[in-house]
Amino acid sequence: MKKLFFLLVLGQSLICEAQKDCEYSSNGTDDIGTYKATKDYIIHERNFGSTQATLFFSLINADGLPSLKVQMIQKSNDFIAAKCFDKNSKIILQLNDGKVVTLIALDNEVCAESIRSENANNRVLTGYFLFMKDSFEALKSSSVSILRIKFTTETVDYVLKEELLSEIDAKTYLPATYFANYLKCILN
Repeated sequence: MKKLFFLLVLGQSLICEAQKDCEYSSNGTDDIGTYKATKDYIIHERNFGSTQATLFFSLINADGLPSLKVQMIQKSNDFIAAKCFDKNSKIILQLNDGKVVTLIALDNEVCAESIRSENANNRVLTGYFLFMKDSFEALKSSSVSILRIKFTTETVDYVLKEELLSEIDAKTYLPATYFANYLKCILN
């Protein structure tokens, strides 16, 4: 009986851990429509010497249209070349089950803004990407192994970690299972 109780408690705690709570930066309805956006989530982080690059995702639902906000923040003591998104930009996700999911750019063209501080150069690039209709089930059921971003002039691959301990905020993130954990927040 004690073993059965222990297994029941363990199973319940694993289920609770697997279900991530939805945290929103915006969630409201007004006379224009409805808008829901999850908080920014670190997907990739690279720190090397005086150079830092961080990639954030946020899921958005604006009047029933689900999309992905991608934001890249780069900091360096050296010059940082501007990256841009255009109408041909894409996000390509290689899933662990072998499927490939593609998201297409929403904006015509947007380039990283330069923000100069006293001791570093900074660039911030924000773009929005639309999901294809049949991609939700694949993203909810499998983790992502490789993220490919097609910028205007180059394509960059990012290997997503199962677990990422951020040097920025010392929090633990789960980039590979981001969509499996948080798509429900904008599809309900």
